[in-house]
Amino acid sequence: MKKASSELHIFNSISELMRQLGHPAPLHPLVALINYSNAKVAFADVGEKYSLNFYKISFKTSFRGQVKYGQSYYDFEEGGLAFLAPNQIVTVSGEESSYEGYALFFHPDLIRNYTLGNRIQQYGFFSYAVSEALFLSDKEKKVIASLFDTISNELDNNIDHFSQDVLVSQIELLLNYSNRYYNRQFITRRTVYNDLISKMEVYLSDRLDTHKSPLTGIPSVRELADHLNVSPRYLTDMLKSLTGLSAQQQIHHHIIEKAKHILSHTSLSIAEIAYELGFEHPQSFNKLFRQKMNMTPLEFRQSFV
Repeated sequence: MKKASSELHIFNSISELMRQLGHPAPLHPLVALINYSNAKVAFADVGEKYSLNFYKISFKTSFRGQVKYGQSYYDFEEGGLAFLAPNQIVTVSGEESSYEGYALFFHPDLIRNYTLGNRIQQYGFFSYAVSEALFLSDKEKKVIASLFDTISNELDNNIDHFSQDVLVSQIELLLNYSNRYYNRQFITRRTVYNDLISKMEVYLSDRLDTHKSPLTGIPSVRELADHLNVSPRYLTDMLKSLTGLSAQQQIHHHIIEKAKHILSHTSLSIAEIAYELGFEHPQSFNKLFRQKMNMTPLEFRQSFV
C-alpha cells in the first residue's frame, strides 16, 4: 500500500476534479454528475486528505458493507445518501466496501443568486459526519433515484437560458426530500437515539456537578457531541426532532434545573452559584436564568420564602 503523504489535495473547480478522475470536462462548469459504476471516485490514496471547494452529494443505490454509528455497526444494503459541504477536510478511508450509484457535485456559484443560496445552511446534513449518512428504504431510494435521473437528463441537454434555473430547482427538491427522510430516520431509529439521549443526560448531570464545573466551565455543544461520538449538527438535529430542544437548549435546560436545585436547597450567594455552575461572570448566569425563567435567580429563591 502506498504510504500516505501529509499533502492536502484541494480541488477548486469541478473541471479540475474531473481531470483528476480522468473524466471529460463537465457540460456545465458549475455542476457534474458521475456514475460510480463507470468510475471509482477516489480523489487520493488511503490515509490522504482532500478538500472540495464545492458541494458533493453521494447516492449509493446499493451498499454492501458496514457503517459505524457511535460504537455500533449497521448493515445497510438498501443504500443511502451522504453530503459534503465546501472546504471540509476528508481523510480517505481504507474500509472495504462495494457500492453502486452516483456522485453529484455543484459549485456554490450555481445557487448564489437563488433562494437556495441563502437557505442551504439550513440543511444541516451537509455538516454531518460520513457515519451519519441517510439510509433509505426501498421506496425512498426509488424517489431519490428518479431525482438523480432527472438531473442527469437535464445535464445531457444543451445549455440554454433555463438550464441553471431547472438544475437549481431539481437540487433543492432533492435536498427537501433528504430533509424529510432524515426526520423519518430520527423517528424510526428512536431506540438508538434514546440510548444517546440517556448518555447525554448522565454526562450533563455529572458534568454540572458543583465540584467539577468551576474547573471545567459551562459544557459546550462540541464537547457534548465529542463525548457521544456524533457531529454537533447531527446531535442538534436529532435532539430537535425527538425532544423539541436543540443541543444548546438541552445544555441550558440542565444548567437551569441544577441552578434551581441549588437556589432552593442552599444559602450560597448568586455569585457563588454562578461560579459553581462554571460561569466566568455572575451577570451571564443572571441573564440566562432570566431568559429561561422570566425572573431573576434572587426572585426565584425568594418565592420559596
